[in-house]
Amino acid sequence: MAAELVLDARCATGESPVWRGAEQSLYWTDIPRGVLHRWQAGRRRQTRWQAPQMLACMAAWGDRPGCWVAGLEDGLYRLSHALESDAVLQACRLAPVQHAMPDMRFNDGRCDRQGRFLAGTTLKHMAAAQAVGKVYRFGAQEHADGRCTDLELGPLIVPNGMAFSPDGRVMYLSDSHPQVQAIWAFDYDTDSGVPSRRRLFVDMKPLPGRPDGAAMDSSGCYWICGNDAGLVHRFTPQGRLDCSLSVPVKKPAMCAFGGPDLDVLYVTSIRTDDMDLSEQPLAGGVFALRPGVSGMAEPEFRPEIAEEKV
Repeated sequence: MAAELVLDARCATGESPVWRGAEQSLYWTDIPRGVLHRWQAGRRRQTRWQAPQMLACMAAWGDRPGCWVAGLEDGLYRLSHALESDAVLQACRLAPVQHAMPDMRFNDGRCDRQGRFLAGTTLKHMAAAQAVGKVYRFGAQEHADGRCTDLELGPLIVPNGMAFSPDGRVMYLSDSHPQVQAIWAFDYDTDSGVPSRRRLFVDMKPLPGRPDGAAMDSSGCYWICGNDAGLVHRFTPQGRLDCSLSVPVKKPAMCAFGGPDLDVLYVTSIRTDDMDLSEQPLAGGVFALRPGVSGMAEPEFRPEIAEEKV
């Protein structure tokens, strides 16, 4: 099953791919450059918008074209842009974050099945191995109050791999740091947005690659990028490794299902200044796999939906 090059984007850190079915377009970010990318599949056209800070994670804001909730460096923002022109993103900070240390930013994040946005933070310099990362929830009440709720899931160094089971009752979360390399599962209260009963889902240390960004397919299997190994792994709901698919780069970063039938697995990747490109000239590109299964439509941010419980 060969990976197809979608775009030689040369992203420093390609992350947070999101398929918007109404546009038949794939969006993703380049974190350190603060760029939002779009690839219109039918027109084979790329568009870029510039954010005011590093742009880590995002989710579509309801059905509003060109509107996103996003995690940047110092908080959560509403980003908006014109659809047909490259330009600067309009940014409005919705909720500030008091980081545990200087030089931190948001990292991986997405919405739960009810439309709340959950996102983790990390120190920009992963090599420092500081367990100061947190995971925040931003739902209807937080949006009204202009704040984030700390879910108190630490200690975490590089929170990553967030995903939700098809029924929304299981939340997955990983830590990508080489000292950890673990994926956990949580019971998730769909009414309150509170995870509980944390347990080890997969210990990635014996497996190739560090756990990075993830996606969920329609049968409840969990797909996660094996960073440093050039692989995307599929785990069953019981935590069994089902298969591993190759991409032609060493550092796949995050995956997302898309295409008209949600049967294409898009994979973003990383390209650093000190990387040996002799065997991976397409590092930083975006790739497409056809894994033979379909994914789940990515939930949208729905701040107008009130919480049923607090």
